[in-house]
Amino acid sequence: MNAQPSKKNPDAGVPLPFWLSGFTRIRKAALTFAATAGLAIAAVALSYWYKQDAQDVEGRAQRARNDAHSRLTYAETEKEEIRRFQPAFLELQRKGLAGEERRLDWVESIRQIQEQRRLLPLTYQIDPQQPYRLEQPLPTGDYQLRGSRMKLHMDLLHEMDLFNFLADLRQRGYFAVQECSLRRTATATPGVQSPALTGDCTLNWLTLTPQPAAPSAPQPGSAKRPAFAVLGSAATAAGSTP
Repeated sequence: MNAQPSKKNPDAGVPLPFWLSGFTRIRKAALTFAATAGLAIAAVALSYWYKQDAQDVEGRAQRARNDAHSRLTYAETEKEEIRRFQPAFLELQRKGLAGEERRLDWVESIRQIQEQRRLLPLTYQIDPQQPYRLEQPLPTGDYQLRGSRMKLHMDLLHEMDLFNFLADLRQRGYFAVQECSLRRTATATPGVQSPALTGDCTLNWLTLTPQPAAPSAPQPGSAKRPAFAVLGSAATAAGSTP
């Protein structure tokens, strides 16, 4: 009985590649390298994140510093404007330009001037207050310029009675003369104090009052000028109104 030859595994005699057969010897080093590389990548990513976070913190700190500097600058400017314009502002309040109209004060001023100057009888009518515009724009900020029109009729011995009356009245308040006219009357009666002229004028009593505005959150560095500065800077323009 003949013995049959055994079958050989075709892969039994195929040698493994060198790098695969030697991997077992470098496996520990390869794992160490992979772990080290992973840690290095994680460290780089973490350092980048910390850098970005530090830059964000620095940016916020810089913005806060700039805002604080803007507020400080505005506070110093406001303080200087208050010191500069406060006397003018108080003068405006005294003469009635700043605030609500002072109709009773105007009436009392007219009565006092008439008595002091010993003027002939005069009549006047003050209309309700309305927004008023000057020929040249007047910077008033958040305030509105308003005028109360007064029609004045005076009997005059001479034209200086009218000029003196307006000069005295200007010391008591702010107004704009819209128009004036003088006319001669009939021949005066001898021995009787009768008018030689009649004067008719239209005046506008001026006041600056806060105007309503929609509330808004103040922005650093763009705060509104204080009333001292707004009204104080308007004093010259209003005071020079003809």
